[in-house]
Amino acid sequence: MSAARAIGPGPHPDLTPSQVWYCSYGSNTHLDRLAQYILGGRHSGGTRTYPGCRDRALPSASVPVELPGVLYFATTSPVWGGGRAFHDPDTAGRTLARAHLVSASQFADIAAQEMYRQPGTDLDLAEALSRGRASLGDGRYETLVCPGQLDGVPLLTFTAPWRAADVAPTVPSAPYLRHLAAGLLEAGAWDADAVCAYLAAGAAGHWSAAAVRALLTG
Repeated sequence: MSAARAIGPGPHPDLTPSQVWYCSYGSNTHLDRLAQYILGGRHSGGTRTYPGCRDRALPSASVPVELPGVLYFATTSPVWGGGRAFHDPDTAGRTLARAHLVSASQFADIAAQEMYRQPGTDLDLAEALSRGRASLGDGRYETLVCPGQLDGVPLLTFTAPWRAADVAPTVPSAPYLRHLAAGLLEAGAWDADAVCAYLAAGAAGHWSAAAVRALLTG
């Protein structure tokens, strides 16, 4: 089992990088799921077809990281049913994530698809990279966060503009939690006990660690 990579401090000096680490803490921790955002397509049993990225190359590296902040579930996913995963970087804790090394255009296209926008337009990352935060809108997944850098390349993720305590929690579905657990286990830095306890804590008491663990074997 490998250890999660340590994140270096920001801000990042290059405000127009050609590559970034896309930090996924939700379903895109799973490489097969991320491939649908890059290559286009629909996951088995899914209700949404993704157009994919302009650059169809898969990540050149994927490594486990831990972001400062907490995981929580809110709103309702039309794809998975139940609550969606969000990252609150301003509440003390840790968010287990997987950093994928992608081109800046791929990050822009992945973010666009998560925001239900049409991919194909590059993002101006200067504010996020220099200040650590940037708002592209007031909806979910429209806030960019740069928690630091890794190997000289900036890390970026997206989340909602609100804090975990400011929104009503919603219960994530069993298929969604199973997928998140599989993606985090695939990263190789955390064992099943740690992953299940972490997801149960994020689900605000609606799921126990034992119940999440049962999803992996049931």
